[in-house]
Amino acid sequence: MNLELMLPLILYLVLVLGIGFWASRHRAGGDFVQEYFIGNRSMGGLVLAMTLVATYTSASSFIGGPGAAYKIGLGWVLLAMIQLPTVWLTLGVLGKKFAIIARRVNAVTINDMLWARYQSKAVVVLGSVTIILAFIATMVVQFIGGARLLETATGLSYQQGLFLFASCVLLYTVIGGFRAVVMTDALQGIIMLIGTCALLAGILIAGDGLPNLIHQLREIDPKLVSPQGAGDMLTQPFMLSFWILVCVGVVGLPHSALRCFGYRDSKALHRGILIGTVVSALLMFGMHLAGALGRAILPGMDSPDKIMPSLMMEVLPPWLAGVFLAAPMAAIMSTIDSQLIQSSATLVKDLYLNYLNPKQEKLEVRIPRLSLLCTLILGTLVLLAALQPPEMIIWLNLLAFGGLQAVFLWPLVLGLYWSRANGPGALASMVSGIVCYGMLSQWGIKLAGLHAIVPSLGLGLAAFVVVSLLTPPPDQGVRRLFEQQ
Repeated sequence: MNLELMLPLILYLVLVLGIGFWASRHRAGGDFVQEYFIGNRSMGGLVLAMTLVATYTSASSFIGGPGAAYKIGLGWVLLAMIQLPTVWLTLGVLGKKFAIIARRVNAVTINDMLWARYQSKAVVVLGSVTIILAFIATMVVQFIGGARLLETATGLSYQQGLFLFASCVLLYTVIGGFRAVVMTDALQGIIMLIGTCALLAGILIAGDGLPNLIHQLREIDPKLVSPQGAGDMLTQPFMLSFWILVCVGVVGLPHSALRCFGYRDSKALHRGILIGTVVSALLMFGMHLAGALGRAILPGMDSPDKIMPSLMMEVLPPWLAGVFLAAPMAAIMSTIDSQLIQSSATLVKDLYLNYLNPKQEKLEVRIPRLSLLCTLILGTLVLLAALQPPEMIIWLNLLAFGGLQAVFLWPLVLGLYWSRANGPGALASMVSGIVCYGMLSQWGIKLAGLHAIVPSLGLGLAAFVVVSLLTPPPDQGVRRLFEQQ
């Protein structure tokens, strides 16, 4: 094991643990639920931008995405840039209204917002169950990515890497809560930028420049430098589906939408949109281009998901490779911690407080302990599930993403912008969307060659509008709450 390689990584892990302990001090004497789950709504523009980018940029983006680019070619780099407007869309569509209304109703979770808008227990319960199941699946993907990264780069076994990675993430998330999550996200975003730029520069130097690398790709397979990609995989229906799944539909991801609760003021929102869009563009382009060009340097990889750590070891000096090793670790950890804290909030705030203990007996004693315990148990379950990984993690991640979007996109967006939206319409949209998505995904059905998310969102929208128009409108109090600026 190379000490020069491990030292930057160890320093990074110590630093994020330190942030977790620092964040835990802010809970003393305050409102535990507000601080632990939403950080007392105190994020500035830079932190808001970095936490959104870091939360969205996961193992799929830093490990699976470049792996797909390695396999398919430069066409996947162009396709990946579809994700460029994700921060702008999330903060632009949801940001201002979400923040205003969340403060009015004291919302801490996405389901708090759904309850305030639709007054439906069925909507809240279905949303809670979907979040927990989908987040467990996506967290498994992140744990797999972190373990594979350590396995490839350090010589640890997959299981050893998994336990080292998981223990660090669980410790600082359980201890620090939301504040630790967003502060480490800001640090992780900066590390991802540095690591991506360093790796891309190392690849260009090792490959004698971009023209030579592209020539080598063309020698391996001419399709690697074509817009359609190897095997002509990138068809128009595939690209339309991908655009819906990883760009427009991102507005419906609960862990991204939750960031709209926690910023400080309008200035922070506007600054977050600008910084987040620029950082997201640099990361997406750099990561996927590195994966595609890596095929020319390491053409015989047995698993595409190993290309990023393998390139790191090949083209960078050990100390700089250690810095880069922290970059994908940061991408992975920043997604896990966000989903872990929101899953815990869903169990404790949305289900336990509302349904299992509606009288809130012994609240001051039980809630802190229960929140910490739920976070720890969920993380442990995900750790156990990650012990048997699939071959390419990007597809599992996209499957869970689609399920979340099929359930949450229309209830969130139409709930904010359509006054006629009501509880029965939201429930019909959620049920029809997830059932359609599950059936099409399970049976591999592609209507007109489209990914399951496209017809599922179409059906969910139609069900929402029709059922809302056929049932009584929401009461005037709810409409006034959501229409006032």
